[in-house]
Amino acid sequence: MSDPRYPIGRFRPPTAMTPELRAELIAQIEEAPKRLREAVHGLGREQLLTPYRDGGWTVAQVVHHLPDSHLNAYCRFRLALTEDDPTIRPYDEVRWAELPDALSPDIEMSLLLLEALHGRWVSLLRQIPSEAWARPFQHPERGPMTLDRNLALYAWHGRHHVAHIVRLREERGW
Repeated sequence: MSDPRYPIGRFRPPTAMTPELRAELIAQIEEAPKRLREAVHGLGREQLLTPYRDGGWTVAQVVHHLPDSHLNAYCRFRLALTEDDPTIRPYDEVRWAELPDALSPDIEMSLLLLEALHGRWVSLLRQIPSEAWARPFQHPERGPMTLDRNLALYAWHGRHHVAHIVRLREERGW
């Protein structure tokens, strides 16, 4: 059986980035809010408070995590586009997921936030000149990053968490 932590596999950066691949990754980021909304459609309170795997976050925590994480990613893009090789500030995603708002089964605000954020983010992504995709930033935990690598990471990240929910629904027959 595959590892339930990685239903679509671990992130692997592309070996080469092309304009076509970049456009595909941007499209995945654009589609992520819709895919997430579809994945949670019709789920009730008890289902939203069910962990997607043993020891994992609840479905609601996964939903709340996506805008938290993608807000940070959006800011990292903006920093790398406006500063020379900035060092970004990481955040403790586990502790963020334990805050009261992230434990709530009320997910609509996070779905709306993700939709608005991705609308703005995709608008920015589609206007980045090709030479700017190599712009670097420093991640204190992951090391040097580029906008291309960050794009691939967050396209994967959205699919990864939607797959957690879809997989749980399939297992439970929801």
